[in-house]
Amino acid sequence: MSDLRQRMADLADQVRTHRQRYYVLDQPTVSDVEYDALERELRELEAAHPELADPNSPTRRVGAPPVESFEKRRHAVPMLSLDNSYSSAELAEWEVRWRKLAPEAAPRYAAELKVDGLSLSLRYADRLLVEALTRGDGETGELVTENARTIADIPLRLPAEAPAELTVRGEVFLSRKRWEELNRQRDARGEARFANPRNAASGTMKLLDSREVAARGLSFLPWQLLWSSAVPALFQSDQEAAMAQLATWGFGRMPGTAVGAMEDMLRFIAAQAEDRLRLPFDTDGVVLKVLDPAIQAQVGTTDRVPRWAIAFKFPATQVTTTVLGITWQVGRSGKLTPVAELEAVEVAGSTVRRATLHNVDELGRLGLRVGHRVFIEKGGEVIPKVVALVPGEAERDLPLPSIPTACPVCAGEVGKTDDAEVAIRCLNPECPAKLVGRLLHFGGRSALDIEGMGDALVEQIVASGRIEQPWEVVALLQEPRLGLAYLASLDRMAEKSAQNLLEALAGARTKPLARWIHALGIPMVGVRTAELLAEAYPSLTSLWATPVEQLQSVEEVGPKVAAALRAFAALHPELPAQLAALGVQPLPPAPRERGGLPLSGEVAVVTGTLPSLSREEAEAWLKRLGAKVTGAVSPKTTLLLAGEKAGSKLAKAEALGIPVRDQAWLRGLGE
Repeated sequence: MSDLRQRMADLADQVRTHRQRYYVLDQPTVSDVEYDALERELRELEAAHPELADPNSPTRRVGAPPVESFEKRRHAVPMLSLDNSYSSAELAEWEVRWRKLAPEAAPRYAAELKVDGLSLSLRYADRLLVEALTRGDGETGELVTENARTIADIPLRLPAEAPAELTVRGEVFLSRKRWEELNRQRDARGEARFANPRNAASGTMKLLDSREVAARGLSFLPWQLLWSSAVPALFQSDQEAAMAQLATWGFGRMPGTAVGAMEDMLRFIAAQAEDRLRLPFDTDGVVLKVLDPAIQAQVGTTDRVPRWAIAFKFPATQVTTTVLGITWQVGRSGKLTPVAELEAVEVAGSTVRRATLHNVDELGRLGLRVGHRVFIEKGGEVIPKVVALVPGEAERDLPLPSIPTACPVCAGEVGKTDDAEVAIRCLNPECPAKLVGRLLHFGGRSALDIEGMGDALVEQIVASGRIEQPWEVVALLQEPRLGLAYLASLDRMAEKSAQNLLEALAGARTKPLARWIHALGIPMVGVRTAELLAEAYPSLTSLWATPVEQLQSVEEVGPKVAAALRAFAALHPELPAQLAALGVQPLPPAPRERGGLPLSGEVAVVTGTLPSLSREEAEAWLKRLGAKVTGAVSPKTTLLLAGEKAGSKLAKAEALGIPVRDQAWLRGLGE
């Protein structure tokens, strides 16, 4: 029993320490998921052994004591925390628990995104903002009214139809774009980076100079409306209606919400797991609330959490781990990329052992050394990257990482091909690592999408000396029996796998022309540029014959892209004929209908956050209606489809007199 008591005491100390670093110092040393695991273990032990529970356990309170720099003030109604859940089974258990207290109630919920920021309580008197309190320890917060007044999303005065007195609670946050801008500024000043937008937002709200707060560009989204007892019954509304009402009074509206039964909530959670990655701010889950305020009152709260609400947490996208080493990869252009070899850790549902460091400058900005503990996250939940050092790590005396003076693959010379370039590259044109990268790109999903052409196989093909250019792999089809025998002889390539790869290569010969242009690996020619070139020139032969000046008449093809394309064509002048001899017959795009579709001839750009369409969905919709979609606003743009927080593209479009439309307009055209 003494061991158990000691374990509970140790857990309590760890939770207190991490809360202090998270809420007060804004210098967390563990990830959210690691902290949640500690707190959950402590709660479970206290529930199983209540006789050993400390009455002053950190699980009995919310957050941490307020900082001393601001006046402390009690919340009129405590700002409680939320229980967390990680599966549909745990949500079902929560539903059973609250329904025991209200058995006659219909299980109807409101769901909204859980913004990863700093909780704030705003009190209005005579419809004027008079008080802004941070959560603090849940009962007492820090008075940050002047700082709150600098946030554009927080109305300073409510309209006449609003009640004279009310309290609005929500989340202060920093957009990812603004976070990146602030980190670039801090890099230039030699200051430590913000590990994530949440840290930046929290630290900003605790600055003593509100002028500096204003310069940071914070945002606010509400998630609760507390009515005064004097408010007429007319204004007593459910969660969804309350948030809609706040939007009419000048507050922002959460972009992702839903109302319905538990099955509706599960569908919403599944959709947000992917859609949230395209949001301009970080979110780590979805909050479910019983919709009816009368039922909320009936169910009540514990001393820590409301029984009528719960957070569903997505798998962590940022965690802490240790750098075990730094290695260098060579890409298809010869670029040398430093890669952190990490102590294995779970991120967003998968085990991560490596994370990109991008380039030499980034390595220097991070101040990274082997042995440092770091925050890592998945960019778009796909590519792991190192974000920042854990606070305190920079002071450790560790040796500087070495920068390669020769290519780690071919031992060739390395250097910069352009004085303005950050990256260093292998300058050996015959470096096998370059060919491996080019062949992987050639068969990759965004190019020819050749199933079965993975890393191990490509490395073996290059090592065998079978090809000198990526497209030469198609020559395996010229003598199918010999090609089959060659592939089947490679490691982990059975005859069936070899046959499947040959069939995939055969199918690739008639893939769309745009995919072929992209697959060739022409410098500066990405997916969208390849599509535009394919629309302008019906074959590789005609593209190869086009002068550099004429290429620049194609949308999004400027002097540098045109020059890169002409240089590639000059390096491989016989390529169209060689591909034709290999049986390659790229499929040209269908002729664009003229006048047959509502947006024929339009050049459109999508910006901002649309109410219910992702950017990719909106772009696809515009294309189906006949528009050409580009990524940047220019004098050639004829239409801007804009959502919330449209930013600089909207300003530029307005300055150029370009028509601006919204999602409702787009839906009206397509229905």
